[in-house]
Amino acid sequence: MDLIGFLRQEFDLPANICSELELAFTCETLPKHHKLLLPDAMSKKVYFIESGLVRAYYIKDDKDITHSFFAENSFSLSIESVFYNTPSPHGFELLEPCTLRWIYFNDLEIYINRYNQLEKLMRVLLIDVMKKLSERMYMFQFQSAQERYKTMLEKHPDILLRAPLGHIASYIGITQQRLSVIRSQK
Repeated sequence: MDLIGFLRQEFDLPANICSELELAFTCETLPKHHKLLLPDAMSKKVYFIESGLVRAYYIKDDKDITHSFFAENSFSLSIESVFYNTPSPHGFELLEPCTLRWIYFNDLEIYINRYNQLEKLMRVLLIDVMKKLSERMYMFQFQSAQERYKTMLEKHPDILLRAPLGHIASYIGITQQRLSVIRSQK
């Protein structure tokens, strides 16, 4: 779904606001493996994924660790850069060719201040980030590797079909070999 269709469906925004936002957001189609953001860099952009799959990752002891996935109809941004003016510990990499819309947060804030309806959008986005982080903390504190894989199967079966196994394994905190063993036990 495109950005405007998403905003109309999910937030029931009036046509005039949607028209302004459509002009304000830049649309780009980028290839698989493109890096939107490197770890420890700054980005003040807010992204909306219209098509494709993006992963957030970080580097720890020279290992590439997947932090999260963003598929169609989702927003992504560097919270550290946008709200704290510090480099992002995460990078963003495209796992598929993607069509993205983006806007600098400062420009988006102008529209948020102009239209009260957009405050709801920001609240929903921030609450969604907090919910995902809470679920991820729960997953690592209380679930075994098998349970984490099962949860991913239940909640995000499309990602299992679209992302490389190495990224899935690092996302659930295990090696690719351990993931193969878990998958073979089904």
